[in-house]
Amino acid sequence: MEHVRVAIIGSGPAGLTAAVYTARANLEPVVIEGVQAGGQLTTTTDVENYPGFPDGIMGPELMQNFRGQAERFGTRFVQGDVVSLDLSSRPFRIVFGEGELTCDVLILSTGATARMLGLPNEKKLLGHGVSTCATCDGFFFRGEEIAVVGGGDTALEEATFLTKFATKVHLIHRRDQLRASRIMQDRAFKNDKVEIHWDTVVDDVLGGDDGTVRAVSLRNVKTNETTELPVKGLFVAIGHIPNTSLVEGQIDLDENGYVKLDGSGTMTNVEGVFASGDVADHVYRQAVTAAGTGCMAAIDAERWLEAQAD
Repeated sequence: MEHVRVAIIGSGPAGLTAAVYTARANLEPVVIEGVQAGGQLTTTTDVENYPGFPDGIMGPELMQNFRGQAERFGTRFVQGDVVSLDLSSRPFRIVFGEGELTCDVLILSTGATARMLGLPNEKKLLGHGVSTCATCDGFFFRGEEIAVVGGGDTALEEATFLTKFATKVHLIHRRDQLRASRIMQDRAFKNDKVEIHWDTVVDDVLGGDDGTVRAVSLRNVKTNETTELPVKGLFVAIGHIPNTSLVEGQIDLDENGYVKLDGSGTMTNVEGVFASGDVADHVYRQAVTAAGTGCMAAIDAERWLEAQAD
Protein backbone atom coordinates (compact mmCIF):
# COMPACT_ATOMS: atom_id res chain seq x y z
CA MET A 1 0.00 0.00 0.00
CA GLU A 2 1.30 3.46 -0.88
CA HIS A 3 2.32 5.74 1.98
CA VAL A 4 2.43 9.56 1.75
CA ARG A 5 3.33 12.23 4.27
CA VAL A 6 0.29 14.45 3.68
CA ALA A 7 -3.12 13.53 2.31
CA ILE A 8 -5.78 16.15 1.68
CA ILE A 9 -9.40 15.17 1.21
CA GLY A 10 -11.31 17.77 -0.77
CA SER A 11 -10.46 20.02 -3.71
CA GLY A 12 -12.23 23.30 -2.99
CA PRO A 13 -10.41 26.52 -2.04
CA ALA A 14 -9.41 25.13 1.37
CA GLY A 15 -8.00 21.82 0.14
CA LEU A 16 -6.17 23.30 -2.84
CA THR A 17 -4.63 26.12 -0.77
CA ALA A 18 -3.46 23.53 1.74
CA ALA A 19 -1.98 21.65 -1.22
CA VAL A 20 -0.10 24.73 -2.49
CA TYR A 21 1.46 25.36 0.91
CA THR A 22 2.33 21.75 1.76
CA ALA A 23 3.75 21.21 -1.74
CA ARG A 24 5.95 24.31 -1.40
CA ALA A 25 7.17 22.85 1.91
CA ASN A 26 8.30 19.74 -0.02
CA LEU A 27 5.77 17.53 1.75
CA GLU A 28 4.56 16.06 -1.58
CA PRO A 29 0.84 16.14 -0.76
CA VAL A 30 -1.75 13.95 -2.41
CA VAL A 31 -5.18 15.49 -2.95
CA ILE A 32 -8.10 13.08 -3.15
CA GLU A 33 -10.44 15.04 -5.38
CA GLY A 34 -13.64 13.15 -5.22
CA VAL A 35 -15.89 12.59 -8.21
CA GLN A 36 -17.20 16.18 -8.05
CA ALA A 37 -13.93 18.06 -7.88
CA GLY A 38 -13.61 21.76 -7.13
CA GLY A 39 -16.09 22.29 -4.31
CA GLN A 40 -19.08 24.63 -4.27
CA LEU A 41 -17.45 27.20 -6.56
CA THR A 42 -17.85 24.86 -9.52
CA THR A 43 -21.60 25.52 -9.30
CA THR A 44 -21.11 29.31 -9.24
CA THR A 45 -21.01 31.48 -12.33
CA ASP A 46 -19.40 34.89 -11.69
CA VAL A 47 -17.18 35.31 -8.63
CA GLU A 48 -16.66 39.01 -7.98
CA ASN A 49 -15.53 39.03 -4.35
CA TYR A 50 -12.34 36.96 -4.54
CA PRO A 51 -9.34 39.31 -4.15
CA GLY A 52 -7.08 39.76 -7.16
CA PHE A 53 -9.75 39.60 -9.86
CA PRO A 54 -11.03 43.17 -10.35
CA ASP A 55 -13.22 42.13 -13.28
CA GLY A 56 -14.46 38.95 -11.58
CA ILE A 57 -13.86 35.37 -12.67
CA MET A 58 -16.01 32.33 -13.36
CA GLY A 59 -16.16 29.89 -10.43
CA PRO A 60 -14.94 26.83 -12.39
CA GLU A 61 -12.08 28.87 -13.92
CA LEU A 62 -10.98 30.08 -10.47
CA MET A 63 -10.88 26.50 -9.20
CA GLN A 64 -8.92 25.42 -12.28
CA ASN A 65 -6.38 28.13 -11.44
CA PHE A 66 -6.16 26.87 -7.84
CA ARG A 67 -5.59 23.34 -9.10
CA GLY A 68 -2.95 24.35 -11.64
CA GLN A 69 -1.01 26.25 -9.00
CA ALA A 70 -1.06 23.30 -6.61
CA GLU A 71 0.02 20.96 -9.41
CA ARG A 72 2.87 23.27 -10.42
CA PHE A 73 4.47 22.85 -6.98
CA GLY A 74 4.24 19.07 -7.06
CA THR A 75 0.82 18.18 -5.70
CA ARG A 76 -0.44 14.85 -6.95
CA PHE A 77 -4.17 14.38 -7.58
CA VAL A 78 -6.11 11.13 -7.36
CA GLN A 79 -9.76 10.78 -8.33
CA GLY A 80 -12.47 8.96 -6.46
CA ASP A 81 -14.72 9.51 -3.48
CA VAL A 82 -13.32 8.41 -0.14
CA VAL A 83 -15.10 5.25 0.96
CA SER A 84 -13.61 4.89 4.44
CA LEU A 85 -11.09 6.40 6.84
CA ASP A 86 -9.33 4.78 9.77
CA LEU A 87 -8.00 7.39 12.19
CA SER A 88 -7.60 5.00 15.13
CA SER A 89 -3.82 4.76 14.70
CA ARG A 90 -1.03 6.31 12.69
CA PRO A 91 -0.39 6.14 9.85
CA PHE A 92 -3.99 6.90 8.94
CA ARG A 93 -5.61 4.69 6.30
CA ILE A 94 -7.76 6.03 3.47
CA VAL A 95 -9.77 3.91 1.06
CA PHE A 96 -11.02 5.77 -2.03
CA GLY A 97 -12.43 4.92 -5.45
CA GLU A 98 -10.19 2.18 -6.81
CA GLY A 99 -7.29 2.61 -4.37
CA GLU A 100 -6.06 3.12 -0.84
CA LEU A 101 -3.14 4.80 0.89
CA THR A 102 -1.75 5.63 4.30
CA CYS A 103 -0.57 9.04 5.51
CA ASP A 104 1.20 10.69 8.44
CA VAL A 105 -0.98 13.81 8.26
CA LEU A 106 -4.56 14.20 7.10
CA ILE A 107 -6.11 17.54 6.18
CA LEU A 108 -9.91 17.39 5.97
CA SER A 109 -11.32 19.91 3.50
CA THR A 110 -14.54 18.17 2.57
CA GLY A 111 -16.69 21.31 2.83
CA ALA A 112 -20.39 21.57 3.46
CA THR A 113 -23.41 21.08 1.25
CA ALA A 114 -26.18 23.66 1.13
CA ARG A 115 -29.59 22.22 1.91
CA MET A 116 -31.78 22.58 -1.15
CA LEU A 117 -35.54 22.55 -1.56
CA GLY A 118 -35.59 19.71 -4.09
CA LEU A 119 -37.56 21.70 -6.67
CA PRO A 120 -37.83 20.52 -10.29
CA ASN A 121 -35.87 23.49 -11.74
CA GLU A 122 -33.64 24.27 -8.78
CA LYS A 123 -30.43 22.64 -9.99
CA LYS A 124 -30.91 23.83 -13.55
CA LEU A 125 -31.16 27.46 -12.40
CA LEU A 126 -28.43 27.26 -9.73
CA GLY A 127 -26.00 30.04 -10.59
CA HIS A 128 -28.58 31.59 -12.93
CA GLY A 129 -30.78 33.28 -10.35
CA VAL A 130 -30.91 30.52 -7.73
CA SER A 131 -28.25 30.98 -5.05
CA THR A 132 -27.31 29.69 -1.61
CA CYS A 133 -25.07 32.64 -0.70
CA ALA A 134 -26.28 36.24 -0.40
CA THR A 135 -22.80 37.56 0.34
CA CYS A 136 -21.51 35.97 -2.85
CA ASP A 137 -24.33 36.85 -5.23
CA GLY A 138 -26.42 39.69 -3.80
CA PHE A 139 -24.55 42.30 -5.83
CA PHE A 140 -25.96 40.83 -9.07
CA PHE A 141 -29.53 41.72 -8.08
CA ARG A 142 -29.30 45.48 -7.81
CA GLY A 143 -32.67 47.08 -8.49
CA GLU A 144 -34.54 43.76 -8.67
CA GLU A 145 -37.14 41.96 -6.56
CA ILE A 146 -35.90 38.69 -5.07
CA ALA A 147 -37.07 35.94 -2.71
CA VAL A 148 -35.40 34.25 0.25
CA VAL A 149 -36.60 30.91 1.62
CA GLY A 150 -36.15 30.12 5.31
CA GLY A 151 -37.04 31.23 8.81
CA GLY A 152 -33.85 30.96 10.85
CA ASP A 153 -31.06 33.42 11.59
CA THR A 154 -29.32 32.71 8.28
CA ALA A 155 -32.44 33.45 6.24
CA LEU A 156 -33.15 36.71 8.06
CA GLU A 157 -29.54 37.78 7.95
CA GLU A 158 -29.46 37.14 4.20
CA ALA A 159 -32.80 38.87 3.62
CA THR A 160 -31.64 41.96 5.52
CA PHE A 161 -28.30 41.98 3.70
CA LEU A 162 -30.01 41.67 0.31
CA THR A 163 -32.08 44.83 0.92
CA LYS A 164 -28.84 46.74 0.17
CA PHE A 165 -29.26 45.74 -3.47
CA ALA A 166 -32.85 44.63 -4.12
CA THR A 167 -35.89 46.88 -4.35
CA LYS A 168 -37.86 44.28 -2.36
CA VAL A 169 -37.00 41.02 -0.62
CA HIS A 170 -39.79 38.47 -0.21
CA LEU A 171 -39.11 36.17 2.75
CA ILE A 172 -40.92 32.86 2.21
CA HIS A 173 -41.57 30.88 5.40
CA ARG A 174 -43.64 27.72 5.77
CA ARG A 175 -44.81 28.47 9.34
CA ASP A 176 -46.65 31.34 11.02
CA GLN A 177 -43.68 32.31 13.18
CA LEU A 178 -39.94 32.53 12.64
CA ARG A 179 -37.24 30.41 14.28
CA ALA A 180 -34.69 33.22 14.16
CA SER A 181 -33.37 35.08 17.21
CA ARG A 182 -35.40 38.06 18.39
CA ILE A 183 -32.81 40.60 17.28
CA MET A 184 -32.77 39.21 13.72
CA GLN A 185 -36.57 39.19 13.64
CA ASP A 186 -36.75 42.81 14.83
CA ARG A 187 -34.36 43.92 12.10
CA ALA A 188 -36.42 42.21 9.42
CA PHE A 189 -39.76 43.50 10.75
CA LYS A 190 -38.44 47.08 10.81
CA ASN A 191 -37.07 46.91 7.28
CA ASP A 192 -39.57 48.34 4.78
CA LYS A 193 -37.98 46.36 1.95
CA VAL A 194 -38.68 42.96 3.56
CA GLU A 195 -42.10 41.39 2.98
CA ILE A 196 -42.81 38.13 4.82
CA HIS A 197 -45.05 35.48 3.25
CA TRP A 198 -46.28 33.35 6.17
CA ASP A 199 -47.44 29.70 5.91
CA THR A 200 -46.01 29.56 2.41
CA VAL A 201 -43.75 27.16 0.52
CA VAL A 202 -42.05 27.39 -2.86
CA ASP A 203 -43.43 24.72 -5.18
CA ASP A 204 -41.06 25.56 -8.04
CA VAL A 205 -38.72 28.18 -9.42
CA LEU A 206 -39.56 29.30 -12.94
CA GLY A 207 -37.07 30.21 -15.64
CA GLY A 208 -37.54 32.71 -18.43
CA ASP A 209 -36.55 32.53 -22.09
CA ASP A 210 -33.09 33.87 -21.19
CA GLY A 211 -32.40 30.90 -18.91
CA THR A 212 -32.56 32.90 -15.68
CA VAL A 213 -35.17 33.05 -12.89
CA ARG A 214 -38.35 34.98 -13.74
CA ALA A 215 -40.67 33.91 -10.89
CA VAL A 216 -41.37 31.46 -8.09
CA SER A 217 -44.51 29.39 -7.71
CA LEU A 218 -45.84 29.73 -4.14
CA ARG A 219 -48.41 27.70 -2.22
CA ASN A 220 -50.10 28.62 1.04
CA VAL A 221 -49.97 25.49 3.21
CA LYS A 222 -53.21 26.39 5.05
CA THR A 223 -55.44 27.38 2.12
CA ASN A 224 -53.58 25.44 -0.63
CA GLU A 225 -53.90 28.56 -2.79
CA THR A 226 -51.13 28.89 -5.39
CA THR A 227 -49.68 32.14 -6.71
CA GLU A 228 -46.85 33.15 -9.00
CA LEU A 229 -44.46 35.76 -7.61
CA PRO A 230 -42.32 37.57 -10.21
CA VAL A 231 -38.71 37.74 -8.89
CA LYS A 232 -35.28 37.69 -10.53
CA GLY A 233 -33.59 35.64 -7.84
CA LEU A 234 -34.27 32.92 -5.27
CA PHE A 235 -31.93 32.56 -2.29
CA VAL A 236 -32.22 29.25 -0.47
CA ALA A 237 -31.27 29.78 3.18
CA ILE A 238 -32.37 26.64 4.99
CA GLY A 239 -28.94 25.67 6.29
CA HIS A 240 -25.89 23.64 5.35
CA ILE A 241 -24.86 20.05 6.03
CA PRO A 242 -21.15 19.63 6.84
CA ASN A 243 -19.62 16.74 4.92
CA THR A 244 -18.39 14.90 8.00
CA SER A 245 -20.01 11.48 7.72
CA LEU A 246 -16.58 9.93 7.05
CA VAL A 247 -15.18 11.04 10.40
CA GLU A 248 -18.28 10.72 12.56
CA GLY A 249 -17.35 8.81 15.70
CA GLN A 250 -13.62 9.23 14.98
CA ILE A 251 -13.06 12.93 15.70
CA ASP A 252 -14.99 15.46 17.76
CA LEU A 253 -17.85 17.23 16.00
CA ASP A 254 -20.08 20.01 17.35
CA GLU A 255 -23.85 19.69 17.81
CA ASN A 256 -24.42 20.61 14.16
CA GLY A 257 -21.90 18.11 12.82
CA TYR A 258 -19.05 20.54 12.05
CA VAL A 259 -15.48 19.55 12.93
CA LYS A 260 -14.35 20.96 16.29
CA LEU A 261 -10.88 22.51 16.24
CA ASP A 262 -8.51 22.79 19.19
CA GLY A 263 -9.09 26.54 19.49
CA SER A 264 -5.60 27.76 18.69
CA GLY A 265 -5.32 26.45 15.15
CA THR A 266 -6.69 23.84 12.78
CA MET A 267 -5.82 20.64 14.66
CA THR A 268 -8.70 18.38 15.61
CA ASN A 269 -8.76 16.31 18.79
CA VAL A 270 -6.85 13.59 16.90
CA GLU A 271 -3.12 14.33 16.64
CA GLY A 272 -2.10 14.71 12.98
CA VAL A 273 -5.62 15.38 11.69
CA PHE A 274 -6.35 18.96 10.66
CA ALA A 275 -9.45 20.58 9.17
CA SER A 276 -9.97 23.61 6.96
CA GLY A 277 -12.78 25.36 5.11
CA ASP A 278 -16.53 24.95 5.45
CA VAL A 279 -16.28 21.53 7.10
CA ALA A 280 -15.23 23.42 10.26
CA ASP A 281 -16.70 26.87 9.54
CA HIS A 282 -20.43 27.50 9.80
CA VAL A 283 -20.06 31.27 10.24
CA TYR A 284 -18.25 32.80 7.25
CA ARG A 285 -18.42 30.17 4.48
CA GLN A 286 -16.54 32.25 1.89
CA ALA A 287 -13.97 31.09 -0.66
CA VAL A 288 -11.39 33.50 0.71
CA THR A 289 -11.85 32.38 4.33
CA ALA A 290 -11.71 28.74 3.25
CA ALA A 291 -8.46 29.43 1.41
CA GLY A 292 -7.12 31.19 4.52
CA THR A 293 -7.83 28.21 6.76
CA GLY A 294 -6.31 25.91 4.12
CA CYS A 295 -3.10 27.90 4.47
CA MET A 296 -3.35 27.65 8.27
CA ALA A 297 -3.89 23.87 8.16
CA ALA A 298 -0.86 23.41 5.90
CA ILE A 299 1.39 25.46 8.19
CA ASP A 300 0.03 23.69 11.28
CA ALA A 301 0.64 20.31 9.61
CA GLU A 302 4.20 21.22 8.58
CA ARG A 303 5.05 22.36 12.11
CA TRP A 304 3.47 19.26 13.64
CA LEU A 305 5.51 16.99 11.37
CA GLU A 306 8.69 18.87 12.27
CA ALA A 307 7.92 18.42 15.97
CA GLN A 308 7.47 14.66 15.45
CA ALA A 309 10.92 14.46 13.89
CA ASP A 310 12.67 16.15 16.84
